[in-house]
Amino acid sequence: MNAETFAEWLRRQGHQVYRTSSTYWYDAGPRVLQAFPYHWLIKPCDNEVHNLLMKHGIIALRYSAPPDYHEGKMSYHIVQNNCYNLQMLKPQARNGIKCGLRNFSIEEITFDRLAREGWILQEDTLARQNRSRSMTHKEWELICFAAKDLPGFHAFAAISKGELAGAVIVCRIDDIFSVPYAMSHCRFLREHVNNALFYSVCCELLALDNIKGIFFTVQSLDAPVNVDEFKLRMGFEARAVRQCVEVHPVLKPLVVPALHRLTSTLLQHYPSNPRLAKAEGILRFYIEGKRPVTEQSLPNCLAIGK
Repeated sequence: MNAETFAEWLRRQGHQVYRTSSTYWYDAGPRVLQAFPYHWLIKPCDNEVHNLLMKHGIIALRYSAPPDYHEGKMSYHIVQNNCYNLQMLKPQARNGIKCGLRNFSIEEITFDRLAREGWILQEDTLARQNRSRSMTHKEWELICFAAKDLPGFHAFAAISKGELAGAVIVCRIDDIFSVPYAMSHCRFLREHVNNALFYSVCCELLALDNIKGIFFTVQSLDAPVNVDEFKLRMGFEARAVRQCVEVHPVLKPLVVPALHRLTSTLLQHYPSNPRLAKAEGILRFYIEGKRPVTEQSLPNCLAIGK
């Protein structure tokens, strides 16, 4: 599977996809573009960004660049290379995995089943993250059905007595597996469903020929700050990148700290509004990304290793 297959998955969901010289882009929100594949670190030229914003009437776009790039907020990707086993992990993580494997079987399932039974897991996961309004049941089904016959896409689940307790969607892009969605139900968290699921899937994927690693996530614009703590406890690596946000030239004079403060205040009053949450994140990443690295606040996972 290559990036074009991932692009087709997005198109089937109704997204608009653009191709430029450095990467692909899709409409992650109204007039907001996200670069993909997510694990690519790119250095788009000024004309590439300018033309993309102007030609298509884009408000803002977001991409990941190398840590030595000249701008962008210091951020991270959560990844795992092709060496992963229990001996690498701390005792608490090892015990959680062993407990989870006693309670759940880990199996590959069809996307039809994930569409039917996975929504309750996705809905519960979004509720725990205070993002319930960011996806509908119909959108979830479309995500699953769009992947069902595409090469490189797979769905794995943790199953207890025939019931889905947790699940992940994974896709292979060249020599990297990406995990665009992971979900579980809170009823099974104390039984370590996520520990068993992530460990088993990682071991299976990393054992395949010509696979260099797994990409789990880029630091989110709007998820709770602790959303990636579990992945770090599982021994996955926070790799430094610079997350860049660019805005339409006409709007740049308006994107100032005062606007961010106003948006943050509104978000406090309407914490479950997904568009406000994304707007706050875009403004925060843009403003901080224009500052020198020495004046930026590092994510905890990077500051600890500094």
